[in-house]
Amino acid sequence: MKCPNGRPLAPGAAQDPADAAARVSARLHDLILKAIADAGGRFPFDRFMHLALYAPGLGYYVAGAQKFGPAGDFVTAPEVSPLFGRCIAAQCAEVLERLGGGDLLELGAGSGAMAVQVLQELGATGVLPDRYRILEPSPELQTRQRARIASELPHLAQRCEWLTGLPADLKGVVLANEVLDAMPVHRFQVLEEREIHEVYVAERGGRLLELTAPACSPGLEAAVSALHDQGLACQPGYSSEINLRLAPWLSALSEALTSGLVLLIDYGYTRSGYYQADRTMGTLMCHHRQRAHQDPYRAIGLQDITAHVDFTAAAEAGIAAGFQLAGFTTQAHFLIGCGIDRLLAGPSQPIDLALGAKQLLLPTAMGERFKVLGLTKGLQGPCCGFAVRDLADRL
Repeated sequence: MKCPNGRPLAPGAAQDPADAAARVSARLHDLILKAIADAGGRFPFDRFMHLALYAPGLGYYVAGAQKFGPAGDFVTAPEVSPLFGRCIAAQCAEVLERLGGGDLLELGAGSGAMAVQVLQELGATGVLPDRYRILEPSPELQTRQRARIASELPHLAQRCEWLTGLPADLKGVVLANEVLDAMPVHRFQVLEEREIHEVYVAERGGRLLELTAPACSPGLEAAVSALHDQGLACQPGYSSEINLRLAPWLSALSEALTSGLVLLIDYGYTRSGYYQADRTMGTLMCHHRQRAHQDPYRAIGLQDITAHVDFTAAAEAGIAAGFQLAGFTTQAHFLIGCGIDRLLAGPSQPIDLALGAKQLLLPTAMGERFKVLGLTKGLQGPCCGFAVRDLADRL
């Protein structure tokens, strides 16, 4: 092995993390070029996004770079304040008590912060789940989650288990915080006379480029035509994205859950807001070192690629899969319904707790940009998180 200046690298010598990351990115770039060639010279954008995020050992979410928190690429609500996980725990406790026990399943547990917060709060209130189960595709993140839980909650670590797929006969609560935005999406463009073209990724001279051509992905043309029927995404030149993986994903989740609640927490809009006339370039966004931009072909494998969530589509797909709609609201109203004001009212609360609460609640921060959708099966009664203001009628 050689270091960058050509001198031999001593066995066991430390390598520059930036050089290691660049090598991973280059390998992923080559893998994508080969996949394009194998596909005949181009493939739909959703396949590019899938490889960039999830290619084994190389994709953004399965490689080893720091992603979450101030030292990573973005900050999620559990890193902003422990109040987030404590409020989620209040909703979980209500469901577990109503069901007479059960499990929690977290999809994509990130740094493990929310798992620690939820378990700690449920332990303090005496409503622990039988198991806290985590479905995490990244081996590296699994290792970090195990270490964090073992360090911060050694007495509860035995309740945690990591899964490689959805379990069968699940009873309890499924938590999906910032999961849907990381699902690969198809992208489309509307031409004259409402002709629908798809965005493809191709290669020229070893570089990736985009092109549009008539849609070939199953279901895409029908899905965009359905938007047109509602008077949305109609004007020539309009570009956006659509998540065709959402319905199959919710169908699989419905098959796994026999009774309980699914909480989908993410940034997004109702359908009319998502495809409003002035949002002509969609919502695709990339995140790298706390900076947001719109170039998905930069630093492949080293940056997050996301799209906002169409919560109307999520609600419709959930109902079609056999769920009932429990509610839809902003993150701020959900946290208030779960008692964040009570948690802040205790004596001698540290100043950083109040500052974190502002980030979670303020409309200019996360309070209104993030939404919460609840889906239930075999669960009677209302959910506290949607008690303050349910906006389901806007879906």
